[in-house]
Parts: sequence; structure tokens; C-alpha cells
Amino acid sequence: MKKTFYSNGKLLLTGEYTVLDGAKALALPTKYGQSLQVEPTESDTLQWKSLNADGSIWYEDTIAISEIKKNIYKGTNSVTEQLVKIVHIAHKANPEILNTGYNAVTELTFPRNWGLGTSSTLINNIAQWFGIDAHQLLWDSFGGSGYDIACAQNDSAILYRIENGLPVVTPINFEPDFTDMIYFVYLNQKQNSRSAIAAYKTKVNENKALIDTINTITESVLKTDSMKEFCMLVEKHEKLMAYVLNTPTVKQYLFPDFNGTLKSLGAWGGDFILAVAEDNPTAYFKDKGYTTIINYKDMIL
Repeated sequence: MKKTFYSNGKLLLTGEYTVLDGAKALALPTKYGQSLQVEPTESDTLQWKSLNADGSIWYEDTIAISEIKKNIYKGTNSVTEQLVKIVHIAHKANPEILNTGYNAVTELTFPRNWGLGTSSTLINNIAQWFGIDAHQLLWDSFGGSGYDIACAQNDSAILYRIENGLPVVTPINFEPDFTDMIYFVYLNQKQNSRSAIAAYKTKVNENKALIDTINTITESVLKTDSMKEFCMLVEKHEKLMAYVLNTPTVKQYLFPDFNGTLKSLGAWGGDFILAVAEDNPTAYFKDKGYTTIINYKDMIL
């Protein structure tokens, strides 16, 4: 019997990096995501196909179920190697699923280079397929804070933190009156979140004062109805993390003449940034060579 699973993409509005050390993070599930369709077969293989948003195939391979169960892939395809590792971990958590072969097809609804959660949506979909804990599957495979898994599973904004090694997820209502003045701009390069996290870890150890400040900013962002105060808060967040990471703000680095507020999101240096402006900034960013500008209401669930 064919089964289909779906997971939402993600954007992290506050708490990037510091969420790893227990800070409260405001995370936003996106209207974009990824599906996984699995169908049992009589074979002894997992036939896997991954589709881009335009329907083109970006990955395809056939893997012996025995290789997955023993985690003994000896090929040279790095995507297959990672897939075998993930499904092997899922199999160990629930050995009842791989008692037959499968055809599996994943399909993104966003371009793969956007950084909205190609990996996290895959992890969550596989966890749904195996009926196991998606956060544990993430931590046993890719690592990370797990906010992206929480976004995959929720259809509203969430407040996310890690407490005693466990995820604490609180669905919240986050719909400020000025969402028509909030945009997300793609920086034309995908950032590797794992390497970005590793770089952060070399620059900062858990810092209670830093965590407390980020928590205060996040809580204030949730409460405010004022665009002016919202901008002040996200600018404070941006400057604080620029200091911590010893990196210029995205406004200093790329857009010093922008008439509005800018904030890096997620892993700094790539993926999307937040832009807040009274006038539609699309022409400004396109003139700078950045052609993917998406309004809040078109991006966020």
C-alpha cells in the first residue's frame, strides 16, 4: 500500500546558533516543504528517486536492503552513503519496516539551494515512515538543534528551546500587523549549517548572559505590535550575533545603503535574510543581483 508523508520547511527568525545552547528561538514553518511517497515492492532493494521542485530528478539510486540493515554501503555516491546511514538508524529504531523492498520518491516544493530544510524535511518524513522520533533520528544522523524538525511538524510559528537535552516546542500565534512589510531575500548561495555550527562552537562557549539577552529579544519580538520596535529588536539581535561571531552584519557587508532593517537568518553567510521596509524593496535587491524576494505571507504558513 502506497503511503505519502509531508514536512514543512523552516526559517529561524531569532536564536540562530544560540538555540544550541538553550536559547529560546522563534521559528517559522514555511509554505514550502518536501513529500515522501513509499510503496512496498517484492524486491530486496530500496529504489530511491529525489525530485526537484520542477519535477527533474536530482538523485536516483537502487540500494540493497541488506546493505541498509548492516550499514555497509561501499559505493562512492555521498548522497547514497548519507541516505543509507539515515535509513539504517531508522531501521535500528524500528526493525519492522524493512521486511520488504520499497520504491521511494521525494519531491521538493522549493529549489534545493534555498536552504529551507532539504535535510530536515527528509529526516522528518523518514521518521514518519518508520513511526519513530524525528528529533532522535536527526541527532543520530545530521545533528543540530532540532528547531527545523519542529517546524516540519507544526503549521504555525513555534517557540523552540532545548531543555535538559530535550526539545520543548510551543506553538504560538505570530501575525504582526506589518507582515506586508516583511520580506525574505535569498543570498544566491546555500550555507552548510553543519560547518556554520562548528565555526560558532569554536568562537563561543555557552554564555548565560548571551542566552538571557537573546531570550529577552525573542520574548519582546513576540509581544510587540510596533514595526519600529520589531526593527529595533531584530537589529539588536543582528549586532549582538555579529559581535559574537566576529562577522559584519549583512547590512554592513552587502547592503549598507538599504533603507530599512536587515537580519541574517539561520546559518549566517547564505540562504535567506529578513528585510523590513515601508516600501517594497524588490527593485532594490534585483538591482543588486538578488532576484528571489518573497513576501512574508507568501513564504510563511
